[in-house]
Formats: sequence, structure tokens, C-alpha cells
Amino acid sequence: MTHLWVRAESRPNEDRVGITPDGVRDLIRRGFKVTVEDSPRRIIPTEDYRAAGAIIAPEGSWPEAPSDAIVFGLKELPEDGTALPHRHIMFGHAFKGQPAGQVLLRRFQKGGGRLYDLEYLLDDDGRRLAAFGYWAGYAGAAVALKCWAAQQRGGICGPVVPYPGKEALASELRADLDATGRLRPRAIVIGAKGRVGTGAADLCAEMGVRVTKWDMAETAHGGPFPEILLHQIFLNCILAQPGAPVFVPESARNPGRALTVIGDIACDPTSAFSPVKVYDRTTTWAEPALRVAENPPLDVTAIDNLPSMLPRESSIDYAAQLLPVLQRLDAIDAGPWGRAAAIYDTHAKGLEP
Repeated sequence: MTHLWVRAESRPNEDRVGITPDGVRDLIRRGFKVTVEDSPRRIIPTEDYRAAGAIIAPEGSWPEAPSDAIVFGLKELPEDGTALPHRHIMFGHAFKGQPAGQVLLRRFQKGGGRLYDLEYLLDDDGRRLAAFGYWAGYAGAAVALKCWAAQQRGGICGPVVPYPGKEALASELRADLDATGRLRPRAIVIGAKGRVGTGAADLCAEMGVRVTKWDMAETAHGGPFPEILLHQIFLNCILAQPGAPVFVPESARNPGRALTVIGDIACDPTSAFSPVKVYDRTTTWAEPALRVAENPPLDVTAIDNLPSMLPRESSIDYAAQLLPVLQRLDAIDAGPWGRAAAIYDTHAKGLEP
């Protein structure tokens, strides 16, 4: 019997979940065993999972799960260095040379477990089967506009928080922008045809922000891209990967630009492939903006769990996309799960000594 163990998220400001009670009910009908850890923060109450038939386990008890359980979460595990003997489904951020990712892979090697990275659950044509992209783009554009509004007040963006729904976020942001007394800024979105770019462009449109939409055709020449510096806001919505062009070089810190806010929604600053070269670390909910230049200011916002600002919408959307893939866990050596395992195996074997 396939046993899916849904762990509680340990990261602060992470209220999302990758499966809904309806999804749990569906898997149980298909013969799965499903355990869900209790969590006071998860956007969907534990009792809803109990009512769906899940076994409820204490928060953080996944290290003691049966050896055949497949542990399912979204964000990173506690960084305690322990060996990982289980099979884990999660966003590992481990396959692009990220230092923390290398540590994670060594923990799997030490314990004999395996990582099935959610980012690498792909169909036969290499397309992702489930993604939080739309809501990452929507929330990321909102934070970038908050950064711009704070600049108009002579300051820097303060802490951000989760919202009960998109209407609450949009209402607050519209009021922030109106209070500046200025015309809306111009924004450029790169990756505009993808999930992330669509979400970012939709938020901008709702706020009355004029958007230049670029995708592969506009960036195929490889750069440089001086047009980016002519917009007040740049929203990067493409993943860092080999061959990605540099959109914002380090020289963009210099004066002579209209650009004052970069929303690096794809957010992979420690990768050598990052297309944004003016910063080297993610930002946080408490300090969402990193000022990298003055006169004029240039702020970068790069929060790596943006969809959790809208945990209900993003969880329901993502869970609906992922459920058909979870239904295939009873054949974990084949299809998208087999492909994800092969990707892990390749990177684990390639670890530096």
C-alpha cells in the first residue's frame, strides 16, 4: 500500500499545503494510506483532513514515519544536518549548484533516501506538471509595487504579511499606490507568456500599471537589454538555467536609469545562471527590499515563497494541478516520478567530494 505522509511546514510564513482534503479523500478511495501532520498554521484546518479519512500525526513527527512512507511537503526541511532515509517530495532547490542544496543532497546520500523535486515533475515533453507560478507572479508584482510606493514616500518597503484572499491584497495595494499622488509606474515583465509572468501582468493590470510584456522572442538576441532600464519596475519571471541571458548586469547600479525596483520573482540569486546580477541573497517577509544603489534608489525584492502571501488561492490551485500526479505514486518508478528520481540520481552522483 502506498503511504503518503503530509508533513507540517516548519518554515515561518509558510501556510500552504500541496493537497486538499478532497485530494486526500480521492487517494484513500484509490487504496492509498494518507497521514497528515497536525499544523496550527496550515491554511486548511487539520480537522478537515481528519474528516476526509486521513490519519493525524503530531506536527514534525515525519522523521519517525514508517520507512516505506513517502514524505510530502513544500518548502525546506529543518537544517539540522540529520541523515534522510525516507523518500521526500518537496521543492529542494538543489539541482543548480545552490550551496544549501548541496548540503541537502548529502543528507539524502547519507541516509539512503531520495528527493523527488516538485520543480522537476515533468511530462513527456519536459513541461512542469504543477506549479505555483501564477500566484508567485501575482504576489511578487504586488510586493514590487509596494517597494515603489515606499520609495515615493522617501523610504523602503516594510514587512509584508499573508492575506486572507486576493481581494484584501489588491484593496490594500491600490490604496498604497493612490496615496503616493503619482502616476502609476511603468513595468516590464520578462517571461510574460508563462504562469509567473501572467500572474505578474494580471496584478499590474488590476492596479492600472502599464506593462511591457516580453518573452523568448524579445530576449532571443541575448542582450544587452537597455530597454529594461527605461522602466521603473522590472519583474523577472524566468527560471535561472544554463544559457539564460543577463537581464540586469552589475553596472545597472549606476545612475542614468529610470529603473528603481527589481522584482526577481523567479528568485535564484545564488545560482550562477541568475539573470539579475545586482544582488546575491534572497529577501524576507520582515525585510522584503534590499537596497543595492542610491541616487536614484534601486531596490530588489526576492522572496522565495511568494505564493504563501495568498495561501488559500495558491494551495487550492496547486493541489488541483498536482493531484493527477499524486494519483500515480503507486507506480513511483515510472512516468514523472521515475523521471524525477533519475534527475536526483544524476545530481547525487555528481556531488563534489
